[in-house]
Amino acid sequence: MDQLNLSEAEWKARLTPEQYHVLREAGTERAFAGKYNDYKADGIYHCAACALELFDSADKYDSGSGWPSFTQPIAPDAVTDHRDTSHGMVRIESRCARCDSHLGHVFPDGPPPTGLRYCMNSVSLDFRPRK
Repeated sequence: MDQLNLSEAEWKARLTPEQYHVLREAGTERAFAGKYNDYKADGIYHCAACALELFDSADKYDSGSGWPSFTQPIAPDAVTDHRDTSHGMVRIESRCARCDSHLGHVFPDGPPPTGLRYCMNSVSLDFRPRK
């Protein structure tokens, strides 16, 4: 996959301040505040920074966490996992495989068939209806 490498100035020009904070500084939006938490439309969720397809709405479910949750990425190579020891916790951070932007975290407490919960920030996603 081709990587998208931009300078911090280019990222700041391309993203809103909230997007920049979450996607480039690994921030988190408030629980239940994101526009895709309760969103139910059929389509594909793309990276808000580089437009890579990340998640299919067919794999979205209501985890009750306050963030959009998915059982798996749209493709095995769409999202990369990274050990995150910030905030006194050990978690697995999920990043976009193309631009290395922070998306959220993945937890081992999801429903079948994967048992995973990809807990994503709405601001890191861009939804596009299925054609």
